[in-house]
Amino acid sequence: MSTVKKETRAAYGETLVALVQEGLDVVAVDADLACSTSTKKLGDAYPERLFNVGVAEQNMIGVASGLALTGKTAFTASFAVFGTGRAYDQIRNTVCYSNLDVVVAPSHAGISVGADGGSHQMVEDLALMCVLPRMRVLVPADYTAAKAALRIAAKEGGPFYVRMGKAPIGQIYDDSESFGLGCTKVLRSGSDVTLIACGAEVEQALLAAEMLSEAGISAEVIDVFCLKPLDEETVLASITKTGHAISCEEHSIYGGLGAAVAQLIAKNPSILQKPFQMVGVKDQFGTSGKIDELFAKYQLDANHIYESVIKLVS
Repeated sequence: MSTVKKETRAAYGETLVALVQEGLDVVAVDADLACSTSTKKLGDAYPERLFNVGVAEQNMIGVASGLALTGKTAFTASFAVFGTGRAYDQIRNTVCYSNLDVVVAPSHAGISVGADGGSHQMVEDLALMCVLPRMRVLVPADYTAAKAALRIAAKEGGPFYVRMGKAPIGQIYDDSESFGLGCTKVLRSGSDVTLIACGAEVEQALLAAEMLSEAGISAEVIDVFCLKPLDEETVLASITKTGHAISCEEHSIYGGLGAAVAQLIAKNPSILQKPFQMVGVKDQFGTSGKIDELFAKYQLDANHIYESVIKLVS
């Protein structure tokens, strides 16, 4: 894993520019946050392809839906708390119900928004998006994966949710890595415990696995790049091998990755030696602070993952 860190949101604008240059009929609709979401890069290169609707997220989804009906692939850009929460009815009843080529791809997901505090730290978005029929959900773990996720959403068609964040993350993948719908990556093989992670927590899970190795515990690390549809075969195979499993997500423990894995285990309960554990935000809102401080406070950092594994397998 590279020590060079980049935000996943930084992939947005430049990937949209590249898609247009490759001949895809891509547009973006932004809710007055083009600098923060990086869609400004698309607007600078192709001003006719970026639509700023102001602070009006419901209208953003409506405009994107109209553009999709003209044959374009429409990306929407805002902070996750506004781009999903304020516009949920429009995403459900216009985008998903009509199966439109609209990609909901907000930035600033999770508590890693930092000093903006609980009102802006969205830890419920995966639950909102996963429950919607026809919605596919991608949670990239680094900058390279974010570029791939946006490409997949542009080329597959239909409703997509791509979750991007503000936290700088070390490079996990190089540009030669291939991704696809339903993709899950086994990043580290292990025999004692399975760490099932997504997004920013993949980096923390890898750091925890290094710490566990020094303690004589072999941890397998899985990156769930595509949360919905979930690659059940890979997840089950790993848990069957290790007998212990912990999910790791920068999201509420309700309705996200942990819930999806728990549902899978419920259908195959004999594969676990001890109860399944979840690392995530435990039924609470965020608060203001630095990213590292928040990861420690909400027990999302590598140290807490390490401690959770020690308790589980001891």
